Amino acid sequence: MSESQLWGAVDDYFTSRLSPDDEVLEAALRDSEAAGLPAIAVTAPQGKLLQLLAEIQGARTILEIGTLGGYSTIWLARALPEDGRLVSLEYSAKHAEVAVRNIARAGLDRLVDVRVGPALESLPKLADENPAPFDLVFIDADKANNPHYVEWALKLTRAGSLIIVDNVVRQGRVADADSTSPDVVGTRAAIELIAEHPRLTGTAVQTVGGKGYDGFALARVL
Repeated sequence: MSESQLWGAVDDYFTSRLSPDDEVLEAALRDSEAAGLPAIAVTAPQGKLLQLLAEIQGARTILEIGTLGGYSTIWLARALPEDGRLVSLEYSAKHAEVAVRNIARAGLDRLVDVRVGPALESLPKLADENPAPFDLVFIDADKANNPHYVEWALKLTRAGSLIIVDNVVRQGRVADADSTSPDVVGTRAAIELIAEHPRLTGTAVQTVGGKGYDGFALARVL
C-alpha cells in the first residue's frame, strides 16, 4: 500500500466511524460530480471538523468564501441555531446553482444565502449592508487572493471571531519562498498577514488524507 493509499484508508476508517453515512451529503457530492464540478470539496472528516469548530465557537453567523457545490456549506450550516445565518460567496453561477439545490435538499436554504460573483466584488457589497459581525469565516476560494480575503474577514468580524483558511500547504509548496505560483504567493502572504497583524493570532496545521497532503490555518480575531 502506497503512502497516499494508506492516508485514504485511514480517512475512510475515520469517516465510517465518526461521520457515518449521510444521504444528504453523499447526494451533494454525487450531484456536484454529475454537474462536472471539480472534486475539490473538503473530505467528510474535514467537514465534520468545520461543523465542530462552528459549534465550539457558538457561531450564529458564518461567512463562507467559496461555495463550490455546497458540501462544506451544509456542514457549517448544520452548526447554526434556527435563527442563524450563513452567507456563502461563489464565483461561478453554475457552481452556485448546484449548491443551492444541494442546500435546499438538506433543508438549510432558510439559513443560507448564496451570492454569485467574484468575492472581491461581493464583499464590499456585503459590507455596505452593515451586517452583524460574523462569528466564523471559512476561506476556501482562489488562493491567490487569500490575503485579500483575510483582510475582508477582519473587517466583517469582531474580537473572538474565528477565521479558517483552507489548503495552505498544497503538497508542501508553501515552504518554497522562491515560488512564483500565484496560489503559493497568495497563501504565503495570508500566513504573513496572520503572523504580523496586531488583531490576529493564529497557527497552521498540516494534514494528510483522501485529498493528499495539505493543511489549514486558524486565526482568532483579537
